[in-house]
Amino acid sequence: MSAASKASKESRQGKSSEESFSEVERAAIKDRAAELKAEARRSKSANKAAADERDVLAKIAEMAQPDRAVAERLHAIVAETAPELTPKLWYGQPAYARGGKVVCFFRSGQVDKERYSSFGFTAEAKLDEDHGMWATSFALTELSEKGEAAVKKLLNKAVRS
Repeated sequence: MSAASKASKESRQGKSSEESFSEVERAAIKDRAAELKAEARRSKSANKAAADERDVLAKIAEMAQPDRAVAERLHAIVAETAPELTPKLWYGQPAYARGGKVVCFFRSGQVDKERYSSFGFTAEAKLDEDHGMWATSFALTELSEKGEAAVKKLLNKAVRS
């Protein structure tokens, strides 16, 4: 295809895929593709859960402070409060799943080039409130005692629903 044809095609279709996603988004997409390939290889392995947890712990260890300390504490809270959730990587970040479906996740603000990290829940958590509105993620710069208590309460609700 000539350069003129390619440019014409791109202008008809809007932005090219390279212009559609930021560098961070493209990296997350590549991470997710690698995670799916690893999951497919591991699905037949008896040590899948152990390998997934090693991957999560390795990812946390790569993080710069203070994200590493927050992610380590969240990992411990999830393991203690909701042991039925299994650690796994999700878009290159730590996540916790039930039956293979992600329930909650940590996003490093430093990796995402944001001023804060976040701890979030997917629809799988079923945190629906009676008033038709509820939070699905929370900004984190540190994890205080009150913050830990809130995380534990949300985790209990997420896994007991």
